[in-house]
Amino acid sequence: MTGRNLDRRPPLNCPVCSEKLALTRLACPACSTELSGAFATCEFCALSDDDREVLRVFLASRGNMKELERHLGVSYPTARARFDALLAKIGIERPAQPAASRIELMDQVARGEIDIDTALARLETT
Repeated sequence: MTGRNLDRRPPLNCPVCSEKLALTRLACPACSTELSGAFATCEFCALSDDDREVLRVFLASRGNMKELERHLGVSYPTARARFDALLAKIGIERPAQPAASRIELMDQVARGEIDIDTALARLETT
């Protein structure tokens, strides 16, 4: 097995019926030993390289969203949205947040976490 093949990711779904594929075979590239059976898959294996890098930076910074923002070179709301999308991909949904008060929204705007249009839109939905 060449190093190039190790960089490829297997498909997640069956190309015929679209059901989730089961991991049933493992092979050692060094000695060619092969194992067959039913194995659990990794929920992180389906993530793109970019998503895994976001997760790696988030964990390395001990959950510091500002550090993630700096690493990605984006605004705080964009970093937060990207992280929330990553959580959704691995099946972790954020709990519904209670409607923010006017003061909380103004504080978020002042800190640069959201822009004024987002704050106004949130006020309209409450």
